Amino acid sequence: MNVDTNDMISVTDASREVSRLVTEAMDGRTWVLMKNNRPAAVIAGVETMERLQRVSELEDDLRLWTLAVVRSLTDTGERHDLADVAREFGIDLDEE
Repeated sequence: MNVDTNDMISVTDASREVSRLVTEAMDGRTWVLMKNNRPAAVIAGVETMERLQRVSELEDDLRLWTLAVVRSLTDTGERHDLADVAREFGIDLDEE
């Protein structure tokens, strides 16, 4: 996300203009709140936040899909029995 320097506002100034900032955020504008000359927070509309959340969900889906593709392409077909693996690592599956 590119931030226009015109969309940056100090926390002090924002506290005086919060109603206007929220109204503009509802119309699609995003504000970066600066505290001690550093980006600290964002005022964004609900639509922007919903879109960002959906993008995050799609990233998770893509990560899982990629993992599934890699696993299917590298699968040798060899399978291991749980009891054999446990025995190899010295684990007794019958213990309580």
